[in-house]
Amino acid sequence: MSDGDLISELYAGSFRRLVVQLYAVTGDLSEAQEAVQEAFTRALAAPGRFARLDNPEAWLRRVAVNVARSRHRRRRVLDRLLLRIGPPPAVADRSPDHLALLAAMRELPEGQRTALALHYLVDLPVDEIAATLGVSAGTVKSRLSRGRQALAALLTDSDVSGSTSTSTGRIDVRS
Repeated sequence: MSDGDLISELYAGSFRRLVVQLYAVTGDLSEAQEAVQEAFTRALAAPGRFARLDNPEAWLRRVAVNVARSRHRRRRVLDRLLLRIGPPPAVADRSPDHLALLAAMRELPEGQRTALALHYLVDLPVDEIAATLGVSAGTVKSRLSRGRQALAALLTDSDVSGSTSTSTGRIDVRS
């Protein structure tokens, strides 16, 4: 049996059991699932070493518990830091147009959405966006162009379906 097959078989046989065990430790199902997934990811990073373990499930459990504990400690530190800086700022604009824009942006592919957000909401120039994303300026320009077209189509579709639009029928991307 190959190392990958061993991990696949162990995943199929013990993932649920480990999640239930970690759920008892964390009290949060999604946190338990993420910790167990992280443990399996670490096993996949060194499958040969993992295959030589006497009790691979015990190793996965120990790693998952350690991951959950580390995440809990980091979350407590973050919570204390957040208490120092006060409550989060209020959302600037909750108008129907702004919410429609945000909903439409979530429908875009990640590259287009990121380019549009950095360009129109953060006011970064194309060259700085390219450097931030590690792509060429031409790629950024292409994503901006395609993103604007897709966004216009999405917002026009929502206007036709009866959602609120501005008096001109257009939504300002910078709002």
